[in-house]
Amino acid sequence: MNDFSRLFDIIYYQNKNYPKADCFNYKYDGVWRNYSTQESIDFCNQVSRSLLKLGLQPNDKIAIVSPNRPEWNFVDIGMLQLGVVNVPVYPTISESDYKFIFNDAGIKYVFVSDADLFKKISNIKEACPSVMEIYSFDKVEGGISFDEFLQIGKEEDQEAVEIAKQKVDPAQLATIIYTSGTTGTPKGVMLSHNNVVSNVKAVMTIFPISKVDKTLSFLPLCHIFERVAIYVYLAVGCSTYYGESLEKLVDNLKEVKPNFFTCVPRLLEKVYERIIGKGLELTGFKKKLFFWAVDFALEYDGEPRTGLKFAIYDKLIYSKWREALGGNVNGIVTGAAALQERLGRVFSGAGIPIREGYGQTETSPAVSVNRFEDGGFKFGTIGPLIPGVEVKLGEHNEILVKGPNVMMGYYNRPDLTAETIDPEGWLHTGDCGEFVDNKFLKITDRVKELFKTSGGKYVAPQVIENKMKESRFIEQICVVGENEKFVGALIVPSFLNLTEWATKNSVMLKNHEDMIRSADVQKLIKDEIDHLNIDFGQIEKIKKFKLLVDEWSIASGELTPTMKIKRKVVMQQYKKEIEEMYKENIDI
Repeated sequence: MNDFSRLFDIIYYQNKNYPKADCFNYKYDGVWRNYSTQESIDFCNQVSRSLLKLGLQPNDKIAIVSPNRPEWNFVDIGMLQLGVVNVPVYPTISESDYKFIFNDAGIKYVFVSDADLFKKISNIKEACPSVMEIYSFDKVEGGISFDEFLQIGKEEDQEAVEIAKQKVDPAQLATIIYTSGTTGTPKGVMLSHNNVVSNVKAVMTIFPISKVDKTLSFLPLCHIFERVAIYVYLAVGCSTYYGESLEKLVDNLKEVKPNFFTCVPRLLEKVYERIIGKGLELTGFKKKLFFWAVDFALEYDGEPRTGLKFAIYDKLIYSKWREALGGNVNGIVTGAAALQERLGRVFSGAGIPIREGYGQTETSPAVSVNRFEDGGFKFGTIGPLIPGVEVKLGEHNEILVKGPNVMMGYYNRPDLTAETIDPEGWLHTGDCGEFVDNKFLKITDRVKELFKTSGGKYVAPQVIENKMKESRFIEQICVVGENEKFVGALIVPSFLNLTEWATKNSVMLKNHEDMIRSADVQKLIKDEIDHLNIDFGQIEKIKKFKLLVDEWSIASGELTPTMKIKRKVVMQQYKKEIEEMYKENIDI
């Protein structure tokens, strides 16, 4: 069992043990298209032959900039079995980040999904001299389509691919995944085949899935969390269905009726908000019954639910929640950001088991995962360690990780690698933690300033703050959004410049309090932020803000002696304002 050692071995492992008629599945023009395991392998080999014809060599770099679709996997596997390195990139990042990543990695070819991304990457191609060509999965005007790319290697001998596969060592670099750095410059995390395969084999024993199950994938494949999940699905023999978009997720859940999927807290928050919204629309006894059921689910502590009360709630309330997710979900694993304990309880208590895990790109990614069996999970924790991984608590209870999943290092940054992995091989995560009951790991704080939104994307607040202060109307700013749906900001405006602006524009403002409440001032600041947001990726853009009247200072305790913001102090002091900022729902 588990006789695979390199990532591209896994699809062959499935074909040998669990050949599927619907290995990968995707909707083209509204119609599901099924790719069998063997057909998928054939496409992967076609990719390999074309890459060989183009002269690709081991350790050359190719970027994929695309939402989830089978072609993503075909290119991934097709390059990996030649020893070519996959550099997956988010479709939503800024042009400056694309330029940095492509030039830092020395990208030779780029695969994109559609016309919009083809245009976006074409716009920066001249600034990236190593990029030789851009290929598009969809047919686009002026571009080379995926079908045309496959024709490049039509006459190539498959034997050359087989020889190349044999030369790929499990310890060899497989992928470079760029993540945000504290300075805003992306860091390239180098992961070997062995790094990721070790995680796949460990997680296979944890996910509640088998060869008869269907999975729905909608988290981005360029994130290591979802990418490892797909490799696990291949290894276990599951069928993978790719969601069309987050907007169509509800429809896809009902169509596919998945047994399992991975998720991030932000999406669960949206589902929960929708459920509660439906409950609030009810009246009389139905409304009371609904919220009794919610309260009952929130009391779930892991013990099996039985009895008349549960039977009533399950038949009348919980069954409808499950039906909204397709009706067949046996489990959901959430990661990439902290899960609110109440979400884990309310869904699990309603018969939709949700388990939180923890990891980082640097750990391929899983370090710990709550299990699905009785006694294997504890709400409010990130679960027991996965097999083969060690954790110890260092200074300030920082979580240190050692194991076959720990990255090779940061690409082109031996200095950052030395800062992160100590001479004994322990990776410093930057997260503080503790063990509960000597078994369950729990995050208690963060060492570093980077934070994650509930969508699982890292945000470097200082970079955003520094950019926003380019506006003459923004005096001080503290970017917030840890585990929230979007990035927000607390802003102390420049009252001197605002006074000048108000006088010039005949806006009547009596005092500072009047200024921060003024609709004209709110619009001015919003326009300034929208203009400066252009330099950031979608997840980094400030969506909402609160204006404050009191300037932060060393004397009042919000600033350090070197004039740096004490984030914890500011966030505690303005806790009410932050909560108000996130109360209202906005389209992200």
